[in-house]
Amino acid sequence: MAHLVSLQAETITKEPVSTPILKILHYPVVVCPNLVAAMSSSTREGEILTIKQVAEYLKVTERTIYRLAAAKKIPAFKVGGTWRFSLADIDSWIKQQSMEGLDTGRESGGEAGEQIQDREKK
Repeated sequence: MAHLVSLQAETITKEPVSTPILKILHYPVVVCPNLVAAMSSSTREGEILTIKQVAEYLKVTERTIYRLAAAKKIPAFKVGGTWRFSLADIDSWIKQQSMEGLDTGRESGGEAGEQIQDREKK
């Protein structure tokens, strides 16, 4: 229990204080890099992008992104007449496009498709 010390005519008295004392605890903090990366990426997944940001992300022109959005070839939605894109949807779309590209190469019977099929057989 804490005490309040007061001086009255050269007499020191101790009176109990009813307010709690704030304790500061010191203990080591462990930072988990995987957790930090997961948290930052999960925060980023909910991010909404503009045409300019998507164009920069995909390294194409803004006009290309506008055409893809208008043709409904890329996941997008409009807010007040302007296109917006979910980063998570764009990342999923990229993976889907990559998988379709691999499937097309296999089906075409081209040299690249044959090499992939040969590797799969081994």
